[in-house]
Amino acid sequence: MKLSAVLLPSLLCAASASAQYLSAGWNPGQPVPPNPGDAPPPAQTFERAASPSPAPSADASQTPAPAPPAPASSGASIVGGLAVLLGLDKLLTAGPVASLLGKAGVNVSEAIALGAQSPWDQRIPLITDENFEEVIVNEPLTPEEEKERVWFLIISVTAGSNNAAVSKFVDESFDQAYNETLIAGDLPHVRWGRIDYISVTYLTTKWAIWTGPYIVVLTDRGQTLRFFKADRVRITPELLRELLVEEFWRNSPPWKTNFAPGGKREWVLHYYALGLTRVFNFLNRFPRWILMIASGAFASLVMRLLHRNPSPAADAGAGAVQKRTAEEKEAKAKAVVPAASDASSTAVGSSAAAPSTTGASPSKSKGKQRKNAKK
Repeated sequence: MKLSAVLLPSLLCAASASAQYLSAGWNPGQPVPPNPGDAPPPAQTFERAASPSPAPSADASQTPAPAPPAPASSGASIVGGLAVLLGLDKLLTAGPVASLLGKAGVNVSEAIALGAQSPWDQRIPLITDENFEEVIVNEPLTPEEEKERVWFLIISVTAGSNNAAVSKFVDESFDQAYNETLIAGDLPHVRWGRIDYISVTYLTTKWAIWTGPYIVVLTDRGQTLRFFKADRVRITPELLRELLVEEFWRNSPPWKTNFAPGGKREWVLHYYALGLTRVFNFLNRFPRWILMIASGAFASLVMRLLHRNPSPAADAGAGAVQKRTAEEKEAKAKAVVPAASDASSTAVGSSAAAPSTTGASPSKSKGKQRKNAKK
């Protein structure tokens, strides 16, 4: 009875058990099955509230302007300008130098980009020695367009001249006049351009321009030129517009001399400009800081040669010449002293003879008087 009382609950528990809890066991090489008790709780999932879409504006073409970039620091602009001026952009962008300046708070790449950025309006084309023939001389035009075509150029001075500040003011007026002309659209036959005096050598030399800024009006595919010195009067956008709209530039006579385009001696300035261009292109291969050091060393060498001390041989030669000169002077002085003594003795003898002569004449007169008395 006791045994049956124990086996009956055991059979009931075995009958109520499910086979899904039975496992075949773990075999070697199989991954360890995870423990369901160690599984992390499921993450809480939720849906974001739908953000209200902005109502469409009345004018769909108007879009908010992007925020302007932060202005660069003055130190960065100064470093970039000096780097571009001295040709140190490659040296400053090297790893050690860039990291050192970065620790000082200067972004070298940004500074060099700001220093190399053009201060002028990018819509106005730059006229150089290389593209002058293509852009102006060989411009594809019809005969009617060729008669009306006018090129309005400004020769700007960026640095290295006393007129750099004046040129900057004239550049601003020139750019503003160009912008107003685009808005008005009343000068379709006029083309605008800019020449950098520092970078262009052949054109400025051939046109005999040695300083800036200048306003140049070109017609007849660059064969007729009129020059206006831009630092003599106050250049304003209104003045430039009036010069073009009213065609007041025709009242100024064109440059017609023997050295002008088409003149008898045009070839002189042509070959002179070619020579200067080759020299400039050769020197432009070197960094500017090397040219500064080389020019300083050359100037120092010339000053030393001009102010050098004479050599001992030169001193001996100079002493011999001085001694010879002194001897010649002494010989001349000795030759003059005897002549002076002879002249003085002659003068003494003549003075002594003169009293005797004067003394003899009274005695003769007294003898004549006695003879006359005897008679």
